[in-house]
Amino acid sequence: MAQPTFFRKPPASTLADIAALTKAQLVDPVRGDHVITGLASLDEAGPMHLAFFDNLKYADELKATKAGACLVSPRFEAQVPAHVAVLRAAQPFRAFVGIAREWHGDALRPQSWFGNDGIAPSAIIDPSARLEDDVIVEPLTVIGPDVEIGSGTVIGAGVVLGPGVKIGRDCNVGARTAIQCALIGNNVLIHPGCSIGQDGYGFIFFGPEGHLKVPQTGRVLIQNNVEVGAGTTIDRGSLRDTVIGEGTKIDNQVQIGHNVTIGRNCLLAAQIGLAGSLTIGDNVALGAKVGINNHLKIGDGAQVTAMSGVKDDIPPNGRWGGFFAKPTKQWFKEIIAVERLVRDSKADPKDEGRE
Repeated sequence: MAQPTFFRKPPASTLADIAALTKAQLVDPVRGDHVITGLASLDEAGPMHLAFFDNLKYADELKATKAGACLVSPRFEAQVPAHVAVLRAAQPFRAFVGIAREWHGDALRPQSWFGNDGIAPSAIIDPSARLEDDVIVEPLTVIGPDVEIGSGTVIGAGVVLGPGVKIGRDCNVGARTAIQCALIGNNVLIHPGCSIGQDGYGFIFFGPEGHLKVPQTGRVLIQNNVEVGAGTTIDRGSLRDTVIGEGTKIDNQVQIGHNVTIGRNCLLAAQIGLAGSLTIGDNVALGAKVGINNHLKIGDGAQVTAMSGVKDDIPPNGRWGGFFAKPTKQWFKEIIAVERLVRDSKADPKDEGRE
């Protein structure tokens, strides 16, 4: 069976062409006519592939690679095997991504899964919904009353859009996503299986009448150029709105609670849990599986390491980590101190035989 490929094959290009495209320097111009037909990692590349190297962790893979050419910084240039053509670049990975974007533009945003160029016959669209020209609606989608969708937007198969939802231009809503009580800007990419705009986890707990549910009457506002990963859930606000700022990129399986405000150009890695009524500033980076308690403020430019639990406000540009999270310098000092105590206790003969 032939190996399947799901994206367009790049055009065959000479190393001279690639050097011009990436603004890299081909160290041996004699190899300028060598043809490259694809991109690959060091360990899987063959003579017709371009790879890159910028991390000593993969030095053994560089040594053993069969790649035809490699983008590499001047610092590591001498480590490239003689049979591999060297493309010298100040930032090899950035150069590699640049050519990948040029060759694989179809992978940058989802396309119609079914090759549609209009509205699928099986889609159900309320007569009051307003769709601009060039909107693609995939099979089995349900679009409710008073929905508005801008031109160039793709609505995936099985999507459900609740009453009054507004989606801007050049967006993509992935298959099986459900959206209600939400206003979404332009060029927003929502991957499959997201739930956006459902009511938040709002209760008065353990009262005489049991857990008393609090009405959630806010909205979700997603600004321009946001990306939302697969399986992510974003609760609507209770009194104020839940807001995702312009340019923010959210990974898969993230939970964002009601009334959360996330600033512009933030990065949220996979499986983060954000409790309600948080305020997160601009340019904040949160590692995978970070959990943040409710009613906190995370300052502009802050960074939190993966698997940290945050129970306190973090100042602007703070670097925090651990459980519970604290400034990373303090956290590292405490870890070293604990390790020293354990090491010293093992070395103490008085401790022999103790449980």
